[in-house]
Amino acid sequence: MANEPKVNLEKLLELDPYLKSHEQEIRRRNTEFRGWIKRLNDLEGGLNEFTQGYKYYGLHIAQDNSVVAREWAPGAKEVYLTGDFNNWQWLATPYEKLPFGKWELKIPPNPDGSCAIKHLSEIKVIIRKQDGALVDRLSPWAKYVVPPPKELGVNFQQRVWHPPAHEKYMFRQRKPTRPRALRIYECHVGIATEEYGVGTYRNFADNIIPRIAKLGYNTIQMMAIMEHAYYASFGYQITSFFAASSRYGTPDELKYMVDKAHEHGIFVLLDVVHSHASKNTQDGLNQFDGTNACYFHDGSRGQHQLWDSRLFNYSEYEVLRFLLSNLRWWRDEYNFDGYRFDGVTSMLYHSRGIGEGFSGDYNEYFGLNVDTEALIYMAIANFFLHEMDPNVITIAEDVSGMPTLCRPTEEGGIGFDYRLGMAIPDKWIQVLKTKSDEEWNIGNLVHTLTNRRWKENTVAYAESHDQALVGDKTIAFWLMDKEMYTHMSTLSEPNLIIDRGIALHKMIRLITHSLGGEAYLNFMGNEFGHPEWLDFPREGNNESYHYARRQWHLVDDQILKYRFLNEFDRAMHHIEEKYHWLDCLPAYVSWKHEDDKVIAFERNNLLFLFNFHCSKSFTDYRIGVELAGKYRVVLSSDDSEFGGFNRIDKNVEHQTFPEGWAGRKNYIQLYLPCRTACILAPQ
Repeated sequence: MANEPKVNLEKLLELDPYLKSHEQEIRRRNTEFRGWIKRLNDLEGGLNEFTQGYKYYGLHIAQDNSVVAREWAPGAKEVYLTGDFNNWQWLATPYEKLPFGKWELKIPPNPDGSCAIKHLSEIKVIIRKQDGALVDRLSPWAKYVVPPPKELGVNFQQRVWHPPAHEKYMFRQRKPTRPRALRIYECHVGIATEEYGVGTYRNFADNIIPRIAKLGYNTIQMMAIMEHAYYASFGYQITSFFAASSRYGTPDELKYMVDKAHEHGIFVLLDVVHSHASKNTQDGLNQFDGTNACYFHDGSRGQHQLWDSRLFNYSEYEVLRFLLSNLRWWRDEYNFDGYRFDGVTSMLYHSRGIGEGFSGDYNEYFGLNVDTEALIYMAIANFFLHEMDPNVITIAEDVSGMPTLCRPTEEGGIGFDYRLGMAIPDKWIQVLKTKSDEEWNIGNLVHTLTNRRWKENTVAYAESHDQALVGDKTIAFWLMDKEMYTHMSTLSEPNLIIDRGIALHKMIRLITHSLGGEAYLNFMGNEFGHPEWLDFPREGNNESYHYARRQWHLVDDQILKYRFLNEFDRAMHHIEEKYHWLDCLPAYVSWKHEDDKVIAFERNNLLFLFNFHCSKSFTDYRIGVELAGKYRVVLSSDDSEFGGFNRIDKNVEHQTFPEGWAGRKNYIQLYLPCRTACILAPQ
């Protein structure tokens, strides 16, 4: 790894001259960031050493079968290890205290040379607090934790994961190259089954990944992999940061799943939660050493009021080691290709973004509300990840629009590759919830889809898991609601609500895909209009799995209309793969007509046309286009294979006329049926 990050702030200020008035703050942040890198180089032997904390901390079994265990517990008076190996004698196996709050324990092999602690045996760390009280904890570095048998209560158990060499899973596939443009399938292993229960890594690998590959997605974003004691938290209340969730299978079965994705050429992103941690003390990090601090800020700064969780102290050396090593662990151990960072807005601001509108005024991004320590942690994480692996991809979940978030650290940026375009799904839901079709504001829609920072890549999406959660509705459900239960069969009589819903569902996805960003994301099942919301088993629903699954039979049944939406999704991705519109400059919008409800734009020499009008079709509609020549329709949402009415003839060649129109050098005239979208490519 390079020792010192380069600095070239001039490039950033050239891209966005409005940042000039905040240059001093940007330089201060960058100096802080470079100061941390220098400190880690001087004191820790560099980031490469510093980020391998998982090799030092936690429990390790050496080749000679001796055991060494280490923890960072600065507030503890004494530390012990207990478990099956010592018949659960809490105080029989003490750690030795080292400088800087570290503790170490060494256990020699048994007289016969075997290891004192066996594969899958249960262990616990015992902490004596300063007041003398004893508490039992799971190690923050635990690699495998499992829910207990029902008769033993609810607290998770730490199991030693050390299978014999011949049983360990060995990766067979090479990691795929970084995709040209991300087409992301956001997924959750547990709900990826049709059964009433929790899906498995193996089921996902064998049955779901082939579906995803066939649709044309080149990236999967895995949710809820880091262990979380409460299933219904959707994986966002992490209890064990280094443990792959055991409810879906073993660590080796997760490796098999990642390997299977790589076999299909699919890039695998981990949904990583470093914005906060579960308050759970028995299963999680909270009060690990018996104090309220340790990994977190003490007092109110260490509490997230809305999420009822703990907030990391990013200025603490060992916390940085823990979090950076955590990122490294998932790559080194499980072959993940990149990361989607959850809750970045909460990390960036002392207010945690709660109740803030973010008007776009630059003073909001460079004032005292910014949590510089968290911002610098993210810059260090991005710098180190990209230095270690130039193919890595990082995505930030930020709703605030923080400038520089997706510019390289050498320019004074925070270093993410993409940010999520979170305003887009909010806009679609708001429109579908509150406006009749005649009231759609075309200019406002276009503004939302194009309003993003220049040269800071955005992941566009019409809906994600957030919109599918209980209490909300998917786009398909907003459009079709109860009619989906009675009129989604091709054998049932035609239904205007279903016809409208299918038409708009396709149009919404295509305009989001082509106009909204430099990458596209879809949540599992939404590609075919999965009905109903998503709800995990919990007390409020009698622990039911009815809504915590995906009904794949709906799309596989040739009689049902869900397959039309699915086929359109597949066609959309395959056309993007052929014509490349995502990894290009943003589109040029030449036409947005409020009365006609027509939108036209060009991107990478393709012409995209949308007629959102509920009843008006237009013949010889004039559209401006820059490139002269002949054009042909390469994708039409109105094709019968997509549940349309075949009103657009894809065999017709459209010749341009050299007169200017709508600010473009040429124009074409063509038929635009109502509620249809099409893409034309030059021939």
